[in-house]
Amino acid sequence: MMENLREKTVAILATNGFEESELTSPKQALEDAGATVHIVSPDAGTIKGWKDGNWSKEISVNKTSSEVTVDDYDALVLPGGVINPDILRRDEKSMEFVRSFFRRHKPVAAICHGPQILIEADAVEGRKLTSFPSIKKDLINAGAHWVDEEVVVDHGLVTSRNPDDLPAFNRKLIEEVAEGKHAEQTL
Repeated sequence: MMENLREKTVAILATNGFEESELTSPKQALEDAGATVHIVSPDAGTIKGWKDGNWSKEISVNKTSSEVTVDDYDALVLPGGVINPDILRRDEKSMEFVRSFFRRHKPVAAICHGPQILIEADAVEGRKLTSFPSIKKDLINAGAHWVDEEVVVDHGLVTSRNPDDLPAFNRKLIEEVAEGKHAEQTL
């Protein structure tokens, strides 16, 4: 992960119930590569993670969904967890924030249950991606070409299945952020 992302700012969109490692590991990898990373959430304050079937540590929110625009960021990360995506996909400001990355052709990365947010954003039709197996049928029904692979990249959209895939996910995330916009990254 030798990419230099010093000039890049990345948003991680999350709320209560995010899978702890799926937020903290990409955040650390991006920061190690030089990027500035903001935790964006519908509400200010802190959000609580999930780890090994229990609530885990709290993470400070840098910006709320109503305070940010796509112009503030070079890329977007969507961690999973079962609870996190379900809450986010019901928040219209968060969903519009996600859609705006596709309209502006900017990299988006989603892991585990994170692609559920992409379904709500109407961003999976015709796209090749992966996810946690339990949402495979949801993605296929939304028009995605689902594959069981460690990491999948489709024109700036990076997806992985679970926390075991984080090393590959982080490498591809950093690579896509370094590459920047992708013309085919669109709704």
